Amino acid sequence: MGSAAAGLSVDAQVTLLLAGDGVAPLEALVGQLMSPGNEQRGQAEQLFNHCKANHPDALVVKMVHALQVSQQMEVRAMVAILLRKLITKDDVSLWPQLSPVTQTAVKGQLLLCVQREEGKSICKKLCDTVAELAAGILEEGMWPELLPFMFQCVSSDSMRQRESALLMFAQLAQYIGPQLRAYLPTLHTIFQQCLSADASSDVRIAALRATTNFVQTLETAVERESFQDLLPGMLQTLSLALNNGEEAAAQEALEMFIEVAGTEPRFLRCRLVEVVGNMLQIAEAEELEEGTRHLAVEFLITLAEARERAPGMMRKLPQFIGRLFVILMKMLLDIEDDPQWHFAESEEEDAGETADYEVGQECLDRLAISLGGNTVLPVAFQLLPSFVNDSDWKKRHAALIALAQIAEGCSKVMTRNLASVVSMILSLFRDAHARVRWAAINAIGQLSTDLGPDLQQEYHQQVLPALVAAMDDFQNPRVQAHAAAAILNFSESCTPEILTPYLDGVITKLLVLLQNGKRMVQEGALTALASVADSAQAHFQKYYDTVMPYLKSILVNANDKQTRMLRAKSMECISLVGMAVGKEKFRDDAKYVMEVLMTLQGVHMEDDDPTISYMLQAWARLCKCLGQEFLPYMSVVMPPLLRSAQLKPDVTITDADSEDEGNESDDQSVETITIGDKKIGIRTSVLEEKATACNMLCCYVDELKEGFYPWIDQVAPILVPLLKFYFHEEVRKAAVSAMPELLRSGKLAVEKGQAQGRDDAYVKQLVDFIIPPLVEAMHKEPETEICSSMLDALNECIQIAGPLLDAAQIKSMVEEFKQVITASSTRKKERAERTQTEDFDAEEGELLEEENEQEEEVFDQVGECLGSLLKTFKVAFLPYFEELIPYITPMLGKERTPEERRVAICIFDDVAEQCRDASIKYYDMFLPYLLEACSDTSPDVRQAAVYGIGVCAEFGGAKFKPILGDALARLNAVVTQPTALSAENIMATDNAVSALGKICEHQRDSIDGSQVVPAWLGCLPLKGDLVEAKIVHEQLCSMVERQDGQLLGPNHQYLSKIISVFAEVLSAGTDLVTEQTAARMVSLLRRLQQTLPPESLASTWSTLQPQQQATLQSILSTPSS
Repeated sequence: MGSAAAGLSVDAQVTLLLAGDGVAPLEALVGQLMSPGNEQRGQAEQLFNHCKANHPDALVVKMVHALQVSQQMEVRAMVAILLRKLITKDDVSLWPQLSPVTQTAVKGQLLLCVQREEGKSICKKLCDTVAELAAGILEEGMWPELLPFMFQCVSSDSMRQRESALLMFAQLAQYIGPQLRAYLPTLHTIFQQCLSADASSDVRIAALRATTNFVQTLETAVERESFQDLLPGMLQTLSLALNNGEEAAAQEALEMFIEVAGTEPRFLRCRLVEVVGNMLQIAEAEELEEGTRHLAVEFLITLAEARERAPGMMRKLPQFIGRLFVILMKMLLDIEDDPQWHFAESEEEDAGETADYEVGQECLDRLAISLGGNTVLPVAFQLLPSFVNDSDWKKRHAALIALAQIAEGCSKVMTRNLASVVSMILSLFRDAHARVRWAAINAIGQLSTDLGPDLQQEYHQQVLPALVAAMDDFQNPRVQAHAAAAILNFSESCTPEILTPYLDGVITKLLVLLQNGKRMVQEGALTALASVADSAQAHFQKYYDTVMPYLKSILVNANDKQTRMLRAKSMECISLVGMAVGKEKFRDDAKYVMEVLMTLQGVHMEDDDPTISYMLQAWARLCKCLGQEFLPYMSVVMPPLLRSAQLKPDVTITDADSEDEGNESDDQSVETITIGDKKIGIRTSVLEEKATACNMLCCYVDELKEGFYPWIDQVAPILVPLLKFYFHEEVRKAAVSAMPELLRSGKLAVEKGQAQGRDDAYVKQLVDFIIPPLVEAMHKEPETEICSSMLDALNECIQIAGPLLDAAQIKSMVEEFKQVITASSTRKKERAERTQTEDFDAEEGELLEEENEQEEEVFDQVGECLGSLLKTFKVAFLPYFEELIPYITPMLGKERTPEERRVAICIFDDVAEQCRDASIKYYDMFLPYLLEACSDTSPDVRQAAVYGIGVCAEFGGAKFKPILGDALARLNAVVTQPTALSAENIMATDNAVSALGKICEHQRDSIDGSQVVPAWLGCLPLKGDLVEAKIVHEQLCSMVERQDGQLLGPNHQYLSKIISVFAEVLSAGTDLVTEQTAARMVSLLRRLQQTLPPESLASTWSTLQPQQQATLQSILSTPSS
């Protein structure tokens, strides 16, 4: 379509393009579509889109014709891509709009093209088009000719045709796996032949792709096993490619093996030793390209990580971990001593590190996390000492880096071997080589995070002085800066008690670095100071007057591009120091600092300026420190914060298999995820700023309560939709946390008359705006941990909203609880199935336990939500409770975890307590479980059970009588067992005593009071469960006031016990008793003093402890008010 055509009308251009048999006009158009010039390309796109919209049949037919007759390779390639987009990829595919005649023609012609095309890359593109079109229409039986054609090609003499058929089989595996079930034996034979050494290299690789894709669609173990004898051919394909020097093909093959390792690791099990052995050899072969070796390592790590599908399989392999560890350690030696690193002018800590080094580092971390410390640490301990003592600095450096990388995955086992690990690292703090010293500090920093707080408690005397000494290394600013950073890691898991004795030394040193260091060192010192202040809290007060002037001076003077990070860190440090020392000490400086921040806020900043994010956080900390005094600044703070919270994610979406080489940039700030057949690239810096802003909004509403009211109407519509912001977990977490806070702020503002004439109707609007989206988001939430936070937030919302919740909202919550319980049970069942696999071992058991703990949290939160609903709606909630019974009762089963049993019992306890008479009809269903649970091995379950028995004794009336004897015996067993008063049992014991008290109070006529009441008195006072203690001691007081005969006993023989209980309770202040009950006890004691004969008073007195006598003496000698 040359420039002459451009002068024609659109219709004339269309006629020229689509009429007749020639393809020259189309070739010209395609050339323009590929043109670099925007104007030319734009005109061509307009014409192409016009044809697409108005003449789809003619356009598609013409394109297929061009594929057959055009002599220009690049035109055929481009047409193949355009055609695929047109008929399969576009938002609205053209295929359904084409006439049946065109559809039939296109299908036939495409297969002819596949058969005839000689160009390898064009042929691949044609196969893609056929496979994608087939994926959409084959299942409806709309392309019956395709499978016979593929089977014909795959047995053809032409290697190109075989390759094409295999490529189509590979792509279609996931779509038409079920339809090909009948052909499995045939496919098996075909794959075997095409994997053989006689086939061409291209055919073998295509056959490998088809085989690996099919294996991933096979549903039963039997089907998978029938394909396992293809493994030798698959491995041979890889080794032939390597032996023939075809590394690109070998890399393709390795990528396919990695896929199988990730999705069907057990397919490899029958030849695991051979497969793993081959991969280790490739990883060890230094003559191969780096990329090839890295893929072999990636395969091995992926196999180790495939725990869900093949738990424990890799731990069983002898020597595997030892060899892999040596390979990874060798990769860590690939590091250059780059002068840039020593100059420390730039942030680049990784100067001199190679791709090899980075892979080694990352894979050590993944290996330790997937296999655990019991497996990895012994191997490390065998190898690392020789590295630590080597004369080559690179080996000493590698040992330290390795320790830091495996710490997270080996944390439990490493904590048990801390002495040897810490001494190994500290011995290198004085190494001759600066990079080794840096790595030693780095290792301590990492271990402080991964092994805290054990490391801090046991080794602070060795570690802190070593870090302080490292800050004196003025020759090596990067080492100094890293020592300051490690102080940050160390102090994060450190109590003020451990830190305080070292504060003088640490702070003095950090102030020296602030004044004398390079910029990087100053930044490190600021971060460390901030962290130390945060950990030391009030202990930091004595340094405040020395430190704050330095910080303010940096804030004001660091204002060029080089020092903007320094300024940002000074904001962080000032705000954390302010929070540590408190409002009274900080107030005057806070005002000054806020003036500076307000000025800065008006200055235009570049997008990558860290000041913005640091400023958002500093404002929020200043608010936390100053509380309501911060309100005047809100009008300054909120506008930029709202802007940041509303940032749209910077997202690019491409086809996962598109070869847009141009977009594959090494942009560190873009994260790529693949979902289905789409590749999504997200700019992380935008997301981080958005997450920070959302977290800060949450801080403000939490801190200011009703003071935040003026902003609710702006903030709620921003945060509610973010409950489903799946690009970034932190954003979702912040949105979740903010929901109850926003509701509380609105409700308090109405209650305190600060909401400009708004009333409960406004709170109801807020409830309706917040709760339904929260419930809906829970339904779609992929992360168990966030689901648990959502339930926690919902529980708070229920408590705040109370009776404002309507029936539809309650119904939707209950439906969601069913869904959550079911989903959680399903996940647990899947994990339980993993325990049945052949390689499951103790290490896997530990990892599973951690995953299940997360589920416990979910059940716990559901129980809390139901408790809140019952407290709010009481009997009105029972119809919903009945719907939930089938979901709750299975949780009482013996095979369930203690936490599930506890939650289920607590739900019934709440029903019995809140619904009283109306709940009696459920006693028969639940009480047998409660009685049995009194002897459960878990003290938490026992506590819930005995508490429930007490509630039923109080409200159950005659319905409780038949089980009284059993209940007394079981409660008595809890109270009298030898370890009843141990720390872990005391709560269950106190609740059992309380339940006995309720039986004495409400079921006295059905028991032998002369036995039970004194036995109950003998268990007092209660000192573990402070809530029950107050209730029980109040009950005791009432029984004495009404002169309960069975309590006082014949001839008042239990009076001395009662008085000693009173004395002990009163001497504990208000821990064990309310003020009102204490006053009643004192007046009872006074009355006894006046009414008892002196001799019985004296004998009672003599039985008391000296401490109790002194308490009583002081109480009774104080004149009554």
